[in-house]
Amino acid sequence: MNSMRKIENLVLTLLTFSAAVVWIFPLYWTFITSIRSEENVAGNSSLFPDEFQLGAYFHAIFNTQLTNWYVNSLGTAVIVTISVLFISMLCAYALSQIRFPGRRILYGVVLMSFMVPAQTLVVTQFILMKNLNLINTWGGIILPQLITPVVIIVYKQFFDSVPKEMREAVVLDGGGEYTILFRVFLPLNWGITTAMAIVTFIGVWNAFFWPFLVVTSENMMTIPVGITQVNDAFGVAYARLMAVAMLAALPVIIAYVIFQRRVTEAIMISSGVKG
Repeated sequence: MNSMRKIENLVLTLLTFSAAVVWIFPLYWTFITSIRSEENVAGNSSLFPDEFQLGAYFHAIFNTQLTNWYVNSLGTAVIVTISVLFISMLCAYALSQIRFPGRRILYGVVLMSFMVPAQTLVVTQFILMKNLNLINTWGGIILPQLITPVVIIVYKQFFDSVPKEMREAVVLDGGGEYTILFRVFLPLNWGITTAMAIVTFIGVWNAFFWPFLVVTSENMMTIPVGITQVNDAFGVAYARLMAVAMLAALPVIIAYVIFQRRVTEAIMISSGVKG
């Protein structure tokens, strides 16, 4: 029995290691390409770094609109993340804890909107942004990305699992709905809120399709869209392109490294409340 368990553990370890290698290899290849000279990239297929040059990084920082792209990406991602969490939390709390006519119908609409592909809304959203004069603005990038029914669903499931006695105790003490939400429910789900914030932030930071459509001015582009400008301006400049890609991924990597413990806590808190 012990030998079978050891074999199973060995197989699982090998599979996990293989999956990790497959996942990390593109990032590794991007990095070693970015530290090579442009002349050496095309004819070099070595898997190991054979030179260390930061020319591509210096070029990306000083000869492109990288600073503006960073500001645009960071600004829009932060605003969307905070807005989505706040709006979704209020909506989910109302659907979960407040009894009002049409509550189930409204929640059904939220569930159905989760099933609608975002691409089907692109044309109408673009026309709306154009009519509102929001093309080439942060507002044009931000507003359509506030539609995130999955966050509402996650919050509602957590609010549904909170013991009713906690709400009743606050009501007996004279607390209102905002007191219950922000002083009782919110402290209980900080881990889930952090996890949703990370997922939302990464999603907005990496968003390409919508910002590509709504922004045509180079100084208003986000980083994923700005990378295409590096490619267009310099042809197939792999080292410069990979350098911008590494700089674009850096904030997301840092955010995950800092908050990965919170994501784990979110799973533990959710399981504890349900139990």
